[in-house]
Amino acid sequence: MTIPSSTYRLQLRGDGFTLEDARGIVDYLDDLGVSHAYLSPVLSATKGSTHGYDVVDPTIVSPDLGGRAALEALTAELRSRGMGVVIDIVPNHVGVEDPRQNAWWWDVLRNGRASQYAGFFDIDWADDNGVDGKIALPILGSDSDVDELTIDRTGDAPLLAYYDHRFPIADGTDDGNATTIHDRQAYRLVSWRAGLVGYRRFFSVNGLAGLRQEDYDVFTESHKEIASWMTDDLVDGLRVDHPDGLADPAGYLTELRELMGEDRWLVIEKILARGEPLDTSLPVDGTTGYDALADVGGVFVDPAGAAALGELSQSRTGSASDPEWLHATERELKAAVAQGDLAPEVRRLTRAILRESQADISAETVTDAVVALVAHMPYYRSDYAPLAGTIPRVIGTVLQNRPDLEAGLDAVATALVANGESAVRFEQVCGAVTAKGVEDCLFYRATRLISLQEVGGDPAIFGVAPAQFHLANADRADRWPAAMTTLSTHDTKRGEDVRARIGVLSQIPELWARCVADWEEMVPSPDGATGLFLWQNLFGVWPVDGAIDDSLRERIHAYAEKAMREANLRTGWNDVDETFESSVHEWLDSVMQGSVADSMTMLVARVDVHGRSDALGQKLLQLVGPGVPDVYQGTELWDDSLVDPDNRRPVDYRIRRELLSGNDVPPSATTDAASKFRVVRAALRLRRERPASFVGGTYAPVYATGSASAHVVGFSRGPQQGEPDVMALATRHSSTLQNEGWGDTTVVLPQGQWRDRLTDTVYTAQASATELFAALPVALLVRENVGDTDR
Repeated sequence: MTIPSSTYRLQLRGDGFTLEDARGIVDYLDDLGVSHAYLSPVLSATKGSTHGYDVVDPTIVSPDLGGRAALEALTAELRSRGMGVVIDIVPNHVGVEDPRQNAWWWDVLRNGRASQYAGFFDIDWADDNGVDGKIALPILGSDSDVDELTIDRTGDAPLLAYYDHRFPIADGTDDGNATTIHDRQAYRLVSWRAGLVGYRRFFSVNGLAGLRQEDYDVFTESHKEIASWMTDDLVDGLRVDHPDGLADPAGYLTELRELMGEDRWLVIEKILARGEPLDTSLPVDGTTGYDALADVGGVFVDPAGAAALGELSQSRTGSASDPEWLHATERELKAAVAQGDLAPEVRRLTRAILRESQADISAETVTDAVVALVAHMPYYRSDYAPLAGTIPRVIGTVLQNRPDLEAGLDAVATALVANGESAVRFEQVCGAVTAKGVEDCLFYRATRLISLQEVGGDPAIFGVAPAQFHLANADRADRWPAAMTTLSTHDTKRGEDVRARIGVLSQIPELWARCVADWEEMVPSPDGATGLFLWQNLFGVWPVDGAIDDSLRERIHAYAEKAMREANLRTGWNDVDETFESSVHEWLDSVMQGSVADSMTMLVARVDVHGRSDALGQKLLQLVGPGVPDVYQGTELWDDSLVDPDNRRPVDYRIRRELLSGNDVPPSATTDAASKFRVVRAALRLRRERPASFVGGTYAPVYATGSASAHVVGFSRGPQQGEPDVMALATRHSSTLQNEGWGDTTVVLPQGQWRDRLTDTVYTAQASATELFAALPVALLVRENVGDTDR
């Protein structure tokens, strides 16, 4: 198998960055040191899609992106330079927001169970589904809006119309008024507030309908285009989006591996809880790297700041966002999601449990048991081999606190033992509840240190000790050497550099608390929790020169709106409190000018160097560490992105190309615009130059000696049958270091001559930290051998 030495994620979109545009930067990616372009989904998506995860036709490459010919041209361009391509695929769901764009969905709505595609979707056809066996479509503003339906006869065939929405009318049913015609269809339009959804969704997104990949015919039809990529040798690997949503992830991945063959790279977006192992029986090369993100970012967080930041959170919000509060709140929010946004999925699961257990109890009793059980589940899903026994243990925990749920839990257990529909739906509901309750809600509520609140992370774990970091890295090097690693993705809550700067607050908690107190006295936030959460985000993106332009102002306001609604404390997506939101926006405007803005600028100017130090450190350790590192588009330079869609903004490659020509001049300071670029390019080119030292190579911790040895974190890499020939060293906790300095801190080097690829300095035997980190807070040392070259 050809494993990428590195990947570069490209966010394609028909209105801004097509496959042809991607082909235009292949020479740049090659010069940067990338081995494989990693493309966001390329199959035909909803018109105007900015991400591609709402595929409406999985049988063709999106015409908006350039179609199959453009993909072939891109692959040819990459191959001409010895590079490759990896593509993101979306097997779990398709886009149905506009049924007219999805031929399969349209046919099902038109013909019901008689449709040849009826089995493609996970549809609730049961007579007791709440709409008499029809497909419930949560479209209407209210139940009475059924009177607003009309018939659109402007086209070749009549359509049922509800404002801008259009739906098919089955043959022979087009007589009478709109209400009568509606009642004859295979679907039923219902209020979006009714809690009725006739199909499995992606989480709680009504516009994304789940596919039944467990049916081989569905797998075959939905993977025809993907299969042709393999036959025609167009791609070198795949990234699989959200396999946990499928009925049988392991079975699906087995089929996919057979389709791909053994010689292509396969990674999966499997969200692992902290400490959860990836199932080694899966035919994959690893995850997409959120586990590595938490390890690499965590080693730069100072655990000494936990208490003070917890006290600040307690004083501003009434809760310390400590482990006890986080775990209790997680259970509460997961229960609320199960009873709210995901109530349709839970009711469908409850009905399956009652059928399969034949328990003589009420649906309410079973639902209560299901809600409590999924709220306590520690993983996205528990049916992977290493997690055997999880559900029995969780049931025991639930019963200790809720003995009144015994009858319901007995029914759940009986149904799960039967290993039928209930077992499948239970695992699917668990993942959706976790995603919506934790990543999409809790992570917008906790306020102790928000840089810890990332997908796959656990904000209860405040920092990662070097010993933990090295053991995790060594395990990855041994068990999953070809797994993807990452620091930024299209789904991260904040970009890597924003997280790094916010993480510095763990080193200056008292200063931060004083600043927040002063700012709140000058410009009080409308709500303590919302305010403290947004203060940290503002600090993370605030320009060093304090110049807030219109673009940044708009981005901050857009982010605040999303954050407030996801937190669902004072406002939410379903029930918007315009008064509260307006007060927050007015508060933000007042913060971004005047005395508070001046004070924020002074603080940022003081600590920005430490944020950049950590940003460079985590970047180097990720790029040189075990696994295949991905560089998210544009993050080879300093990046101030927040959550999507902010992190999907267009990238200016003109600026980046200009840096290539001047990259031979060593940076003079951490804050240089080119310093991050130099680190990225040097590391990527080194991986390409010495592949045997990375994937499949050795890993060993490197420790410094001397008074400030704890401020150095590093490791060595090397070929499996040979001595280490690469060392990555980084400064950690630089804010607390600056008062004492490096002193006599030294790194002892293995035999040979070692050259720092970042500064061109040569070392032998040992290197003092003062010299190592004189120009940059990181060092990339390479043992020099005769004939070392880079193509």
